[in-house]
This record gives sequence, C-alpha cells and structure tokens, in this order.
Amino acid sequence: MIRVLYDGKTYIDALVTSVEWSGDIAKPYRTLTVQLSNTLDGDEQAINFEVGKEIRFYADNAGLFRGIIFTYEVSQSGSATITAYDENVYLTKNMDSRLITNKTASAIIREICSAFGVPVGTIADSGYVIPRMVLRNKDLWDMMLTALTETSKQNGKKYRVYSSSGRLYLAERKDAAVRWMLEDGVNILTASRSQSIEETRTTVKVIGGDDEKAPLTATATDSAMKAKYGTMQHLETADSKLTQSQIQQLAKQRLADLAKVGEEVTVEALGLADVVAGGAVYAFESMTDIAGGYYVSTDRHTWEGGVHRMSVTLSRTYDLPKLPYEDDEAAKASAKKKKKKKRRR
Repeated sequence: MIRVLYDGKTYIDALVTSVEWSGDIAKPYRTLTVQLSNTLDGDEQAINFEVGKEIRFYADNAGLFRGIIFTYEVSQSGSATITAYDENVYLTKNMDSRLITNKTASAIIREICSAFGVPVGTIADSGYVIPRMVLRNKDLWDMMLTALTETSKQNGKKYRVYSSSGRLYLAERKDAAVRWMLEDGVNILTASRSQSIEETRTTVKVIGGDDEKAPLTATATDSAMKAKYGTMQHLETADSKLTQSQIQQLAKQRLADLAKVGEEVTVEALGLADVVAGGAVYAFESMTDIAGGYYVSTDRHTWEGGVHRMSVTLSRTYDLPKLPYEDDEAAKASAKKKKKKKRRR
C-alpha cells in the first residue's frame, strides 16, 4: 500500500494513479514523481497544489521520501504531474566561490552546509587534509565532489552523500553485508550486461612540483593489464605542494581506479524498496553471465496498479562523479613566468 501526504495535512492517495521514486549516485538528491487525476467532477481541480510545498511518500507503512515540490503540471482533463526533490537539491541550486586551505573534505562539507543553512547529520571523517583549493563559480555539490575526488585520489576511500529526514549525511562507502538478491526465475524480469575498456588505463603518470625546479614525477603500471589490453596512459598534474611520496601515492591510487574493465548491468525486477542508489545487491542471470555482488548506481521504482517494479543500473565499482581540481591561478602564474623567460632571451 502507498500513501502520499501533501503539505503535512492532506493525504492524496485517492487521486494518485502512479508514483516513481528514483535516485542516482551522480546526484545528491532523490526524486519523486507523482501522476494523478486531480479532479472529482471533470471541471475543477480537487486540490490546488503549490510549488514549494512539502510532499511525503510512504510504501507499506515505511517513509521513503520527504521533499519539496519543484514542478506541478496539469492538463484540461485534470491529469497532473508533481515532481519533487529531497532537500539535498539545494546543493545544486546555490553557487559560490571559496578559498580552501588545509582542510579535509569533511570540514569543507560542514563549512559549506553551515554557510548555506543546510542541516547536517553524521559526517564521516575523510582524513586527508587538502593543502589548497580555489573553488571558483561552482555550485555547492560540485564543490563537495571536487573535495571528495581529491581525497579519494590520496586514500582510495569512496563516499556517499544522501539526505535523510531533511539532513545531509556523508558516509564512507564500505563493503557491507548484502541483504538482497536479484535472480532470474525469481524476481528478475529483464536483464542486460555490457563490458568496455573505453575508460581503462594501464599506466598512470603524475607530474607535480614547482615549475621553476625539476618536476616531480611518478609512474605506476599494471603489467598484467598492459600485456592484455595494451599501453593506455593517463597523465595527471598534481598540486604543486604535494611531496614526492604523495605524488607516488596519487599515481598508485589512480591506477587502482583506472586499471579496470568497465562493466554495467541493467536489471528490471519486482520492486524492493531497500534497493537504492548507493546500496549493493547480489545478482544472478544465466544468459548474460551476471553473477556476484554489484553496487547500485541508479534506481527507478514505480508503483502502479498495485504493483511495485524497479529498474536498476549495477556496477562492480562504486564511484561518485569525479571532479578533479584544477588550480587556475597556479596555471596563470606558470604561464606568466614562461613569458618572462622568453622575453629575457
């Protein structure tokens, strides 16, 4: 059974024809789309829905969503659509510029949330102290992603940002006990699987240090992957303040991220409300050779006609979108120094 509560006062279950609840690890928020027949007599709307109002969604007595209506559409027949996002959507609706020095990604996230009035829950300790970053003309979500990307490059840790009860949470993505299984002949309706080495790299070279001195470099190679798939090198410029050991660690970690065969699985199945982006499942399907544990990258759950179905994209790795930091000021300073040297000659 599903229930939809509008503005904390009115249950609109009788008007609802279908509900879609979805998420994507590339986004900090989840989305609720409600289709309804918003008329009782064919002439007037039963409820005058307003954008900016709160809406909540429950399935089998469990609260699955709390968010804000951002779009409301209605036709002459009374057919209407409500689109709402949880509170983390405001991370994508605010832009700023910030100078960061000697702070962890956790501290940066707390600082951003405090400045923009975003309530926080538990914020995991990200550990790595970022020496310096200039975050210019970015939305808050991109700022957080940049900080988490720089952190992951150094310590290899993966993180999940999500909203619960109106608060932002940062959790480290660790291997955990998997509760749910998707299996052909049991709950899988359709399935497909693809593999690719388009984004695979077998060697990583990192260049850092001061432009006026000999550059610091580090190279890491996966010999087995190189022998199998050929030489495919990723080149990266490191923060000028990183030491040789930090640059070597960066090369090693980037290789661990890139020396992999990409695999993506899409499954449509009978719905399980706990299977959402950021979670994990076991999946088995004989024709596609889908077998083993997977992370959920995207999910789309639908309730219609009393039936709950879901479509999920699965991956062997859990990766937030990567937004590497580029120091614009450092690049400009380097260019000016090179021009001066040419003039002196």
